[in-house]
Amino acid sequence: MKTKWTLALLAFGAASQSSHSADLLEVYQQALQSDPLIREAEANRLASEELMPQARGLLLPQITATAFEQRSESEGDNLFQQQIIDPVTEEVTGIINVTAPFEDRNNEFSQWELQLTQTVFNWQQIAGLQQANKRVAEAQVTYESAQQSLLLRVAERYFDVLAAEDSLEASSANREAIAKQLDQSQKRFEVGLIAITDVQESQAAFDQAVADEIAAKRTLATANYLLTEITGTPISDLAEPTGEIPLESPQPAVEEDWVRLALEQNLDLVAGRINAEVASKEVSVRQGARLPTLDLIVSRRNQESTGERSNAGSDFFPTAFGSDQESISLQFSVPVFTGMRNNSRVKEAVHLHRAARERVQRLARETERLARDSYLGVLTEISRTKALQQALRSAETALEATQAGFEVGTRTTVDVLDAQRNLFNARTQFLRARYDYLLNVLRLKQAAGNLRVQDLEKINGLLGS
Repeated sequence: MKTKWTLALLAFGAASQSSHSADLLEVYQQALQSDPLIREAEANRLASEELMPQARGLLLPQITATAFEQRSESEGDNLFQQQIIDPVTEEVTGIINVTAPFEDRNNEFSQWELQLTQTVFNWQQIAGLQQANKRVAEAQVTYESAQQSLLLRVAERYFDVLAAEDSLEASSANREAIAKQLDQSQKRFEVGLIAITDVQESQAAFDQAVADEIAAKRTLATANYLLTEITGTPISDLAEPTGEIPLESPQPAVEEDWVRLALEQNLDLVAGRINAEVASKEVSVRQGARLPTLDLIVSRRNQESTGERSNAGSDFFPTAFGSDQESISLQFSVPVFTGMRNNSRVKEAVHLHRAARERVQRLARETERLARDSYLGVLTEISRTKALQQALRSAETALEATQAGFEVGTRTTVDVLDAQRNLFNARTQFLRARYDYLLNVLRLKQAAGNLRVQDLEKINGLLGS
């Protein structure tokens, strides 16, 4: 049996399709709008940008206005006790209760105050402004890292879907080929050319092929779900490579150059270094709580009181009072004792700074490992793809020879089934290696911190709808 189906599958279909297939860039643009991780990163970046005006605002003049108004009325009798004194002996002879009219009063009081406070020296606020600037820079780098991560995640899930489709297509073709082999074995058994064991071997292989096809369908469904997770909507048809994929070695072609670039430009590592600077500034901020502060205070206060009152039933007469005060002062504050709280907070910040430095060290080692592994991965996949392409050709030739031998009785059904299985494995491994090569190229660029949309565009040029 000729293996025309393998040649058709290796062409990566697409030319005869009448409907449009979504390519890699289209999927990326959709993910850019719908992926929760990138939207979360953008929201965090925008939130961090507000730290600068907040920190700067503490160093700008603070103006507060307060107003107060009160109305009161009072009236009634005043009850008190009066001693009775003998005019001759001048001794107290008794006590009587006396009621006297109480003062009646109606009063309205209002006050407003406008106060301006300008920081002259406050090290916590000065260091906090410097720290806020670092936090904004860290958020920007983290967002750029999330963008690069999205580029790679889209490519990984895109090619996972293609690989799952290839595997399912090959599984279906393998099942159909084995079904034909099973039918042929049954006919040959009926005329006495082969033993029943050959039919049983074919049946077992067919059952296994059916199971493999079911598993391939599940793998494809999972891959589609994972792609939908970042695009928000299912995509039923993806563009596939239309021809040979150029297998290019990394440029520069020296591993140490890629490691150097990664240690300088890897965005996760850069963000880690900025985070260590933020932690260092936090130590300075908390140490500022021990230092004196100096503030300039300018205020103006206005008070007005109007009303009327009467004493002991007399006629009411009006009362009025008013004042307008202005003041300028310097307020100098020195923290004397805070229950060791500030000391503890400084120690905490020192430990957190040390943890941030250790995290940078860890990220540096991980970045170096990732750069070396990705560089080696590109070179390995180039060699592996070429080897698997040759293995695929050999598997095709071997299957044709085995089938020819089966026809003349020199090969058994088991030989044919093994040859078909080898062809199936060779094909799926070859196609997966091509995708892995492209992904390793992207991983290497991400490790070096220079993964861009243009890299996705270059790969997209290899795809056809």
